[in-house]
Amino acid sequence: MRLGTSLRQAVRGAALACAVSVAALTAAPAMAEYPSASERLDWTIAFGPGGGNDIMARTIISILEKYKLYPGEIVAQNRSGGSGAVGWGHLFNQKGNPYGISTTSGSFLTTPLKANTPWGPSSFTPVALLAADDLILVVNKDSPIKTFEDWVESSKKTAPALGGMGAVNVDFIVPTLLAEKAGYEFEYVAFNKQGELTTALLSGALDAMVVNTGEVSGLIEAGDIRPIAFTGSQTPDWLKGVPTLAEKGYDFGISAPRGVVLPPDVPKEAQDWWIKTMKEVINKPEWQEYIKKHDLTPTVLWGDEFTKFLETNQETFGRVLKAKGVIQ
Repeated sequence: MRLGTSLRQAVRGAALACAVSVAALTAAPAMAEYPSASERLDWTIAFGPGGGNDIMARTIISILEKYKLYPGEIVAQNRSGGSGAVGWGHLFNQKGNPYGISTTSGSFLTTPLKANTPWGPSSFTPVALLAADDLILVVNKDSPIKTFEDWVESSKKTAPALGGMGAVNVDFIVPTLLAEKAGYEFEYVAFNKQGELTTALLSGALDAMVVNTGEVSGLIEAGDIRPIAFTGSQTPDWLKGVPTLAEKGYDFGISAPRGVVLPPDVPKEAQDWWIKTMKEVINKPEWQEYIKKHDLTPTVLWGDEFTKFLETNQETFGRVLKAKGVIQ
């Protein structure tokens, strides 16, 4: 017996409805409302207290809390070690967890090159690049070195002990390029905690250090340390008289990326929420004050554009480190 046209259409409609129902039952469940006020946010800081990464993370957290931009509890933990490998490794192991987050720095690019970590900068879910962080070369106030020219001349006579954050970081790459071009050698001493690095300089254990400007602004203003050169394109107003490396013929165009990332494979809803929220954060006066105080260059990229930036810069860093024989 043949089915009538209307009956055939009804059968097909029922079959289609059944298929849709089965698909709905077997599809992955939708993500619960994000963020949940009952879920604690685990904010990983990959370096010790007092450093640029730590200051940035806690500045963002304070803004989130002050303006009630995040509904739940935020717990910041310093997980230092291995030039960021410990902290970012912790975040990497939280795959798919939208309640883990971290801030980036130059080591986010260089540590995977040196340590052969299971993660790279593109392994994570990108939120945003928020600023570029330039560096300053400083010596102890009791140092006989008064100018950049003194530094080069002294370094050519005796290889100085120079400290920085991380074993293979922007703190290492910039002075390496400078020494190569100026014609001297130096001994690099790596630190994981800014406080220990500063103490080493003040105690005379180091001849100089390369550091993020905002981390030592108080010491510079107090006269405890002396700035010799700035790596950015323009010296901040409060450092009037301190030359840039570019002015001295050493323009390398390298800075540390200050950004925010989530663990790998986080749901898009969570990534989108953080992008939207960070757009609110950077418009708050406290963020603008942070940028100004720490002499950062506002450089904003969102989502995948941030990942592209990281990949391009890591490639540049890799070429430099391979040329110096630091990595294979």
